Amino acid sequence: MDWKNKKQLLLIPFFTLLFTLTGCIKYSFTGTNIDPSIKTMTIRNFENNSGEGPSFLTNLVSEEFRTYFQRNSNLKLAQDGGDIELEGQILSYNFSPAAIQNDDTRGDIAGANRLTIRLQVKYHNNKDPKQDFDQAFSSFRDFPQSQNISQIDERAIRDILERMVQDVFNRSLANW
Repeated sequence: MDWKNKKQLLLIPFFTLLFTLTGCIKYSFTGTNIDPSIKTMTIRNFENNSGEGPSFLTNLVSEEFRTYFQRNSNLKLAQDGGDIELEGQILSYNFSPAAIQNDDTRGDIAGANRLTIRLQVKYHNNKDPKQDFDQAFSSFRDFPQSQNISQIDERAIRDILERMVQDVFNRSLANW
């Protein structure tokens, strides 16, 4: 038997092993670590208990969660009784001065304004209750000192929410 034939014979066990092992490896490009028995999720509306913010804030927060979780997992959205359940409330929507600077003529002034949004999130895993949590998450964005709260657009609010939704996703499904 020549070298070419021996090489071909050695490749057969290699490919057999390779195909066998690929069925055992579970990997996700989104970094999720979801039990295969979990198929559905329920994400309830986040109520605005802050007494502040635009009228569309409740819908915006709730939809940001639904969109992100659907886009980054293979879970199907269920109205009620999902394998995992997410609910929460908007605790605060706070616009305040940031980066205080001393101006010799005007005294202390804000160099920027900061919008901070804080959410309380309850996560319940109906398949493994040890993974449940009830935790506050917050994020902020700074704006020019000349910009007031009525000038903040929906895109800016979405940017703040996106960071929090990623944090909740990482805490719940990616187990970070």
